[in-house]
Amino acid sequence: MKKSRYTDNQIISILKQAEAGTAVPELCRGHGMSSASLYKWRAKYGGMDASLMARLKELEEENRRLKKMYAEERLKAEIVTEALEKSGEAVSAQRDGQARRIRERSEHPLGMPGVWHQRDLLPLPPQVVR
Repeated sequence: MKKSRYTDNQIISILKQAEAGTAVPELCRGHGMSSASLYKWRAKYGGMDASLMARLKELEEENRRLKKMYAEERLKAEIVTEALEKSGEAVSAQRDGQARRIRERSEHPLGMPGVWHQRDLLPLPPQVVR
């Protein structure tokens, strides 16, 4: 973004001179600027003092940073979405495995939660000795 040749205080003083009744062409010639700049400043900063103008600049800067942050986060979300679409088969297989484990848990004869559905972890019955 191009930096202005005029400081905030200079812009305010030029606008005050224009409000006081100085002719616009004379004012523009004296400060070496175009009348379009003056009218643009009047539309943007008309009726402001230095503190309001500084606050406006701060808000514009904060808005710029927030827009940049939003764009970066949106890009990350799109990347994640693309990655999930590409690995959709792996994700669906993982979901199927989770559903199977939940079903097996609910089908346990004792209704016990956890990993009891795996045969190696079941307690072995006592050996009958003869």
